[in-house]
Amino acid sequence: MKLTAIQIEILTTLISLFRKKGRAVKGDEIAAVIDRTPGTVRNHMQALRALGMVESVPGPKGGYRPTSQTYDTLNITNLPDKTETNIYRNGKLVEDVTACEISFTTVQDPKTCNGRVKVVGDIRKFHDGDIIKIGPTPNNKLVIRGKVIGRDDARNILVYAISDVIILPKRRIRECVSNSRVTIDVHTTVKEAADILLKNEIGGAPVTDKKNIVGVVALTDIIRALISGFVNQKVWNIMSGDVVSIDGDAPISSVAKLFDQYHVNNIIVVVNGKPYGVVSKGDLLSDQAGIGESIIAPAMSA
Repeated sequence: MKLTAIQIEILTTLISLFRKKGRAVKGDEIAAVIDRTPGTVRNHMQALRALGMVESVPGPKGGYRPTSQTYDTLNITNLPDKTETNIYRNGKLVEDVTACEISFTTVQDPKTCNGRVKVVGDIRKFHDGDIIKIGPTPNNKLVIRGKVIGRDDARNILVYAISDVIILPKRRIRECVSNSRVTIDVHTTVKEAADILLKNEIGGAPVTDKKNIVGVVALTDIIRALISGFVNQKVWNIMSGDVVSIDGDAPISSVAKLFDQYHVNNIIVVVNGKPYGVVSKGDLLSDQAGIGESIIAPAMSA
């Protein structure tokens, strides 16, 4: 179906707002997003309604709803929320925005690899130069990182230069973490903690006060403390007090989401209610650990 640029912009905005609000969308709401007058939106809605692209809902709480033909025409799949693919902008999750289609546009140039992502949501939240991360995708657990180099507001498409693409294996997180079951008491010295981690060949451990987990200490924290001369400092002075845990039977993609949600560097893996090990951001993206496999080498600096 041949639609004008403004009609496409109105429909993509209608879908985004309808998905976000879960109700009929008023013309004024669409006009505010696309920076058009309400009268312009209403005029186009008459034509779109005649084409079967929108439905009108009467009454004070009424407005417009997209039809199945709208999704088909714009090549947007109307999927339930559980299949959402998140998009992150400059390290932060962009609320009410999801990726519905990812494609590669340039792969022949050895120095450049560009892609496109069709977005459901307010694409105007993104700007040239933003660093974005897309994923993990629901089925193949694909994660893509890159830098925005263009934006098509009418079709809700972002164009980006890809820095790397990672596939998260469909395994449980416990399969990718050393089963150390090691914990460190809060009163342990930095030197003693270093000996414990090195002896067990692990990069971090939960910190406990005999009864509860109160933090996480990583080998990198200990190394910094030792370099600063804090050999006899207690672990509780250098540990991270942000305790985030995940069940060991959860998929790897779940722990990736927790890192983004809580902005922590280490997450405690729990099995049968007891500490099983610690997974770090570095583990998640490490080829040697077998947790993440980079299939496209970095093509640009962040």
